[in-house]
Amino acid sequence: MSEPAKKEQEKVVDQGIDVGIARLTEDKIKHTINSVIKVETGARLKAYVETCIHCGLCSEACHYYLSQGNDPKFSPVGKVKQTMWEMLKKKGKVSPEFMRRAVEIAHTECNLCKRCAQYCPFGIDIAYIMTVVRRIIHKLGITPLYIQDTAHSHSVTMNQMWVKDDEWPDTLQWQEEEAQAEIPTLRIPLEKEGADIMYSVIAPEPKFQAQLIYQAAVIMDVAGVNWTMPATPGWDNSDMAMFTGDNELMGRLKRSHFETAARLKVKKIVMGECGHAFRSVYDMGNRWLGWKMPPIPIVHAIEFYYELLKAGKIKIAKKYATPVTLHDPCNVVRGGGLEEKARYVAHAICEEVIEMHPNREHNYCCCAGGGVINCGPPYKMKRIKGNKVKADQLFRAKTDGAETLITPCHNCHSGLHDIVTHYEIGMDIKFFGDIIYEAMEKPGAIDG
Repeated sequence: MSEPAKKEQEKVVDQGIDVGIARLTEDKIKHTINSVIKVETGARLKAYVETCIHCGLCSEACHYYLSQGNDPKFSPVGKVKQTMWEMLKKKGKVSPEFMRRAVEIAHTECNLCKRCAQYCPFGIDIAYIMTVVRRIIHKLGITPLYIQDTAHSHSVTMNQMWVKDDEWPDTLQWQEEEAQAEIPTLRIPLEKEGADIMYSVIAPEPKFQAQLIYQAAVIMDVAGVNWTMPATPGWDNSDMAMFTGDNELMGRLKRSHFETAARLKVKKIVMGECGHAFRSVYDMGNRWLGWKMPPIPIVHAIEFYYELLKAGKIKIAKKYATPVTLHDPCNVVRGGGLEEKARYVAHAICEEVIEMHPNREHNYCCCAGGGVINCGPPYKMKRIKGNKVKADQLFRAKTDGAETLITPCHNCHSGLHDIVTHYEIGMDIKFFGDIIYEAMEKPGAIDG
């Protein structure tokens, strides 16, 4: 097959992009780019783009670059050169087709994982530059269809899965009844004012993985935690608007989440095993709302499990016997600094933990976060091929003896499942909660 024929075959049809591009004019593009850069950015963007010396030291930090034969167009600096630098150089005078390519780069060839920033001699945050590109894309109305549909769901229902107001408490009651078959006294307290903890999850849990709510309820019950869950909108802590550049909607979502916690007068929010949602409350949504730190303390499940295990509130009956390896999610490790607490939890509940290499803040991204997996099936194979380096890393861990892959993040869980399946790596993938539930003592449980 000729090269042009191959490119035509690989062309993705995405109505979110195609319809939006057809409506653009060069004047609208120029006005939008200049408006975002002049009104919404400042010294940070200027410092980054003027400091970069094009040295390329960021290149080998990027899983896309490493997985695509070291093609320079996939390097972090190459992505900036093809997008933001060109916009600045031409003062916004770029074509609709230029913007089409900018969408592909910013949404499907960059996970905003920030690994490249660690290898830049000047600490340039290329993920931030790409978020500005995505902001321009959003304001031009050319965001990929699947992730835009998710943002629409957030806007209408305040959760990303169109879970209706009555379906949410029904799901919690259903999981409570399921759990009571194991622990008869267990409750999932709804709307309990003044509890120590409000537990929040992302919408895929009630929609597709309700057993994770079951497991969390058992952990809370056994640990004797004074907790609650809201029965109203504001329970979903996920935030795809953060990744589409819809900052206004991102702000609405974060405000709703924290106002729900404030209404319930809780002391702390504990969130489930999700990385991007955690990023949205310590780095993005909170800052858009003008908060240096969230108004109510919020901790990721890793830190919560660490605290319970360290305090002896959960005791392990029998450690998980299958050798495990641990994936470090970008947003809770590189961004949140929870790498050592994650290892404390892993060693406390598993007999053998085999490290991937590289690990901790140097671990490779799963290639699903940053909103990339949410761009949907049209880009699935691009995503999987864009992270062969992660597959190679997992193969090495498998060779070292690891059979289970722990990943404390929903997007990582989904992205790694695609990689493990496509490259036939043969690993089970679990959350920390899966293993804690399996390994812990349950004093009030009915045997058998």
